[in-house]
Amino acid sequence: MTPKLKNLTLAITLALGVGTITACAYTSSSMSADSAKAEAESSAASNGKADNKVTISGTTTPFASEAIYFVMTDRFVDGDPSNNHEDQGGGFPTWQLPMEGPDGKKAYVGYMGGDLKGVLNNGDYIRDMGFTAVWMTPVLQNPNQSFSGDEQITFGGAFKDGGKTGYHGYWATNFYKADEHLISHDLSVKQYTTQMRENFGLKSVFDIVANHGTPSFTMPSDQPGYGEIYNAEGELVADHQNLAPEDLDPKNNPLHEFFHDYPDLVKLSNLDDRNPKVRDYLINSYLYWISQGADAFRIDTIRHVPHDFWREMSDRVRAEHPDFFMFGESFQYDANFIAQHTLPKNGAVSVLDFPMQEAMVKVFEKPLESDFATLADTLYLTHGPYNNPYDLTTFYDNHDMARINATDNGFINAHNWLFTVRGIPVVYQGSEIGFMRGTSEHQGNRNYLGQHNIDNAKSHPIATELTKIANVRKNTPALQRGLQFNLELAGHKAAFYRVLQSDSAQQTALVLLNKAEEPASFSIDEYMQAGTWTEQLSGETRELVTGDALTTSVPANGVQVWVREGALDSDALEAALIKQMSAQ
Repeated sequence: MTPKLKNLTLAITLALGVGTITACAYTSSSMSADSAKAEAESSAASNGKADNKVTISGTTTPFASEAIYFVMTDRFVDGDPSNNHEDQGGGFPTWQLPMEGPDGKKAYVGYMGGDLKGVLNNGDYIRDMGFTAVWMTPVLQNPNQSFSGDEQITFGGAFKDGGKTGYHGYWATNFYKADEHLISHDLSVKQYTTQMRENFGLKSVFDIVANHGTPSFTMPSDQPGYGEIYNAEGELVADHQNLAPEDLDPKNNPLHEFFHDYPDLVKLSNLDDRNPKVRDYLINSYLYWISQGADAFRIDTIRHVPHDFWREMSDRVRAEHPDFFMFGESFQYDANFIAQHTLPKNGAVSVLDFPMQEAMVKVFEKPLESDFATLADTLYLTHGPYNNPYDLTTFYDNHDMARINATDNGFINAHNWLFTVRGIPVVYQGSEIGFMRGTSEHQGNRNYLGQHNIDNAKSHPIATELTKIANVRKNTPALQRGLQFNLELAGHKAAFYRVLQSDSAQQTALVLLNKAEEPASFSIDEYMQAGTWTEQLSGETRELVTGDALTTSVPANGVQVWVREGALDSDALEAALIKQMSAQ
């Protein structure tokens, strides 16, 4: 990394012989914290603050500035009824397929009509809430019948695929072709991504898969599409032929070459990632979708494919598209395990932050009984296993787990945390109204959201407060890329700085969170800088002089973000930030 600390960098380098410490969270540094602090203070004293330009950021990754709205496309909005194909499937129907639960509850495993046009028609809604990117479930072609194999799925069940369809997009038969339920005669995938970008400033995150295709065996009679894989020209290149994995013959049957001869997830085909043909097929498909407008990838089930595949994939993708951002789903709560994906030797793929997700559920499902301290260790601001924790995608629930079972205030507090701490926030469709809260996948987690709910969301208290804090992050670079420096995480209160000092922005944000049911008083004097501080939600300003504390009252279930523009004006804060970075 290019050195950006003028006299300060020089002082540290001469004294200790280390590499640059540009104050980006993950630069190379071997100095001790005490030495760094001493050198910083000495340099500032001898050279004068005006001569020292300190570059401080948590990350320089461009995509870290984004906030992601996650859409399960078929379950969002039906923007084009002509592509619903309600009669598709014949004796294996695909439309709606409700499962009955207690007290009139329902969940669905068929198509519900959502499509790309439904997302595009609501681009202004997503943008105005404060989001800058939309992650869609896979757009790939899936089978045209419900699956007749495996055990029958029932309301509240799990790990059974019998009777289900590929409405979710994860059962690809052709990794190069869009599913007919999602596109329209006047809206291709390329047209969708272009219009989302040009009309609403929204980036597109594509969901990709490498470890599996469709459910592929245990059918009473082989069904079209299931177990089959087609190439970009529409030619059959692989077929499981309804055989159990151990009955495949990849050495002698060319149609079996794409598969391992042992199972992995339920009855899904297990793609042979060691086969160069499979690697080329998959990686070239990813490159194709970038040509169709993908700005980033979310990688499904990343831990089921070895690191060397992802290293080859990321090298090939970034050779053509430098700095292309990717994050994987490694559904584990062990930070040391999931962090392995983020290492450059393994492809430098970020991950969804499952450890923080687990802690967020504990804290925000019962905010009055929980402690902000529960979240502290999941931040990994120092001595962490990740290549860079600031590049993690952060969330509290999604389509693969039970939605958070929180009150409206629980959601509000969760969003106040999510949009101010380190990481790239991700919110699952419907969470802005507490949709189907507490339900798992086959209890209603994935039920159809619909235009009616979206139209009414704008007046919902969760959506109202989410829009406020998400737009503060959208307009505050320090909340996107700034180094996080904690002051207090205890009980119902949290206080921390986010500091960004770069060529593009010089900004310090002070975040104050209160998840209690009554107002909370804060008096922040630690590392407080003189100058003008502006609270971003209310517009209130404070003029502080050296030695002043910032004293305020944060409303119940509330947040304040006080921002000071300009270079750092505190030697002590500067030294503390350098000390923290030296431990990362």
